[in-house]
Amino acid sequence: MSTKRVLLTMFLGLFAIVGVIAALTTWYTVDESEQAVVITFGKPGETITESGLHFKLPWPVQNVEVLSKETFSLEFGYKERSQGDMDVYPMETKMITGDEFFVLTDLVVQWRITDPKKYLFHSQDPKELLHSATSSAIRSIIGNSKIDAALTDGKSDIESKTRTLLTQLMEKYDVGISVLGVKLQDVELPNEEVRAAFTAVTDAREMKNTKINQADKYKNQRMGEVEGEIAAIKSKAEGQKVARIEQAVGDVAVFQQLYNEYKDNKVITRERLVLETLETVLPQAQIYIMNDDEGSTMKYLPIQPGASKPKEEGSDGQ
Repeated sequence: MSTKRVLLTMFLGLFAIVGVIAALTTWYTVDESEQAVVITFGKPGETITESGLHFKLPWPVQNVEVLSKETFSLEFGYKERSQGDMDVYPMETKMITGDEFFVLTDLVVQWRITDPKKYLFHSQDPKELLHSATSSAIRSIIGNSKIDAALTDGKSDIESKTRTLLTQLMEKYDVGISVLGVKLQDVELPNEEVRAAFTAVTDAREMKNTKINQADKYKNQRMGEVEGEIAAIKSKAEGQKVARIEQAVGDVAVFQQLYNEYKDNKVITRERLVLETLETVLPQAQIYIMNDDEGSTMKYLPIQPGASKPKEEGSDGQ
């Protein structure tokens, strides 16, 4: 075979290979959960977010990087394996609180790629950068928190502050990643004896709060009863006040009527008042009204409570 024929065969073979490569690299597909960036001679173009079949110039002129639009999870301090086991990294999770206690803190960061071009070209390893930023953020927040807050009711506040700080860091790094959420998995003390002591302290604090709540409940109950008693006493006093005022008004009316009678007939009214007073003061006594006409006979008038007729007798019967 001549040299010319060999070169022609090689050229045809190379042309066929280039044609196959061109045919296979002029199209690509994007799923609904994906996004793509078309790269021309190493420079990123527009981001493709529409799903379906797309076309481009063949490789090596253009190539495509397809990225997911789904939410990813960054496990900090541990890693779950497929069998359900878990690898723990204590040196990564050991931190010191603001009041100088050691704690072990692991968490999960939910994140998403929001700018594919920045994700591909602004950092060599965006995931590692996110991991480092997470470590920096959680250590900063734990370092400004008290041990009580980190182990009890301050976890939600720590999560919120960590997410805010981590978001600020990722915006500063500008690598096309958005932080969606931060969730603390475990915050615990590194030593079993210390954990037991702190648990005892926590139980005592909870007991204290329980007793305070019970005392407040009893206080509120007694205050309600006292307020009810006060209202009852005030109501009774108000009733007595009204009754006495009405009685006084009635007494004044009776006195005024008696006074008018007294003005019209002073003698008779005076005597009647004396008799009524004596009858009131001495209800069981017999009252005699005697009159001596300077004769041998003395007249008297016995008055008894409930008596209907006066009685007159001679003196020799006494």
